Amino acid sequence: MYAVIKTGGKQYKVEEGQILRVEKLEGEIGSDIKFDDVLLYSDGENITLGSPVIENAFVSGNIVEQGKGKKVIVFKYKRRKSYKRMRGHRQLYTAVKINSIQI
Repeated sequence: MYAVIKTGGKQYKVEEGQILRVEKLEGEIGSDIKFDDVLLYSDGENITLGSPVIENAFVSGNIVEQGKGKKVIVFKYKRRKSYKRMRGHRQLYTAVKINSIQI
């Protein structure tokens, strides 16, 4: 049994018991969270497809961690022009443990 949800402008395939890293969401560690944008649901045999979302369907979970990802280096360079710029960026994320998928 799995579902496809949309959060933070991205789509994720989730299953019960899975720990998922998504874009930063508001909330404390241990608090409940609910994803209402369920795009697809499969129980193993039947597939339910939303247009664009499935009505009265949601995925619930708990926030496990709030943190920053690994550093991504952004390096700009133009040859023979003495132009070099180096910047770093660490993206904020929220780790969510999926508890249940309700249809």
